[in-house]
Amino acid sequence: MFSLDFRIYSEVGRVRKNNQDAAFASPHMLVVADGMGGAAAGDLASAVAVAEAHDGNRRLDDEHLLEHMAGIVQRANDKLADLIENDPELDGMGTTFSGAAFSGTLLGIAHIGDSRAYLLRDGELRQLTHDHSWVQSLIDEGRITPEQAATHPHRSLILKVLNGAGDTDPDFFELHVRKGDRLLFCSDGLSGLMTQDELHELMGLDDLDECVTQLAALANEHGGHDNISLVLAKVVPQDDELDAAEAQLAGSALEREIPTITHDEQGPGYPEPEPEPIEDPDHDSTEKARYAPQENKNKRRWPTTMMAILACLAVLGAAFWGVRMYSTSRYFIASADGRVGIYNGIPGSLLGYKMNTLVERRTTRIADLPMFFQRQVANTIGFSDLTSANETANALDGYASRCRDARQKRLGPVTKPSEPQPSETAGPGLPTNTTAAPPPSSPTGQSNYPTLLAPMSPTAAEEADPEAC
Repeated sequence: MFSLDFRIYSEVGRVRKNNQDAAFASPHMLVVADGMGGAAAGDLASAVAVAEAHDGNRRLDDEHLLEHMAGIVQRANDKLADLIENDPELDGMGTTFSGAAFSGTLLGIAHIGDSRAYLLRDGELRQLTHDHSWVQSLIDEGRITPEQAATHPHRSLILKVLNGAGDTDPDFFELHVRKGDRLLFCSDGLSGLMTQDELHELMGLDDLDECVTQLAALANEHGGHDNISLVLAKVVPQDDELDAAEAQLAGSALEREIPTITHDEQGPGYPEPEPEPIEDPDHDSTEKARYAPQENKNKRRWPTTMMAILACLAVLGAAFWGVRMYSTSRYFIASADGRVGIYNGIPGSLLGYKMNTLVERRTTRIADLPMFFQRQVANTIGFSDLTSANETANALDGYASRCRDARQKRLGPVTKPSEPQPSETAGPGLPTNTTAAPPPSSPTGQSNYPTLLAPMSPTAAEEADPEAC
């Protein structure tokens, strides 16, 4: 049998204004959650996930570890669904979850999102979890390298999180521990800001407190642009004092209060529900049918029909209002007359009503972008806030500028740079067909928003390279 000597840490970092990470550590459980959603309460989402871990904190045997972790994750997701149903303004919040229950010899690990778990054993560092992110899917398909993923403009885009939806599909697996193992659970505010070699070196420090201090300091030294949270543990021989150590919370789990949901509250103007009739065990269904009053078949039914029509209209009106409210909180990048445009809303229209407005039309020509990004803009790139949209548009500006310079060097001086050239001399890494890509279509008529999550199907190797001009 073994025990865990653990440390826990969470901070805002140098750029963020609030901490949307949460962490929990005890002799029986280690968890890190990274919330997202900005104004839609990412800090609440991570606090909910960690609160469920705290409530489920207890020593278990080997056989029930994964079942226990699956229950914690499911209850956290159900709680998020209840909170969103109770307050629709919370729609859009979500959280990663990377954690493990410990039996004394075995870890039962649950993982969803891009927070990570690492194992340092016998001097070798191994990443235990697999990121559920878009760039990781491109790496898995061989379309970009890990080095390109580290600077990809959409490296923070996650494919799976806990967000109250029914299809969470986390990863679950077990790990037998050994004496001397070092375990690290962390948010991407830590793992995304250092190399594997740096992480390896710092995790190997003898003093756990010094290890935590140095990890956080290096993340801040490299920019600290996100919240930094980690739980570090060392596997040691069984120790009664360590097994009795007090559980600890950090981050939003200490700062954000989780609202209480009362399911029996009625909205304004709704009558109190009538009590359900008490079942009489001495009467079966046939007897109850006999004593039920019969409707007069000659009774006019037009009031019921009218009420049904009004109810349908009310539902349609509420649905339209809900979609409209949701669309005002979303942003996307698409073509604006051949230029990069930032739109507020969602592509297309509903019942003839346009669901977006142009916020900004950049000077960047879509035709100047690498083909990889031309296709993305043509399919629209969705965001939950304007800041993220502007950051991505700035990145696209940089790609276009670099490609214009590269193409100009290949073409040489021309009289009218804006006019398409009949041919180009193929350069290294460029396709021989130099016909300019057609301008992407306008956002109106796009019906597959958002398409950023769907893998591309390029027709040439160069089109799969985000930096190919």
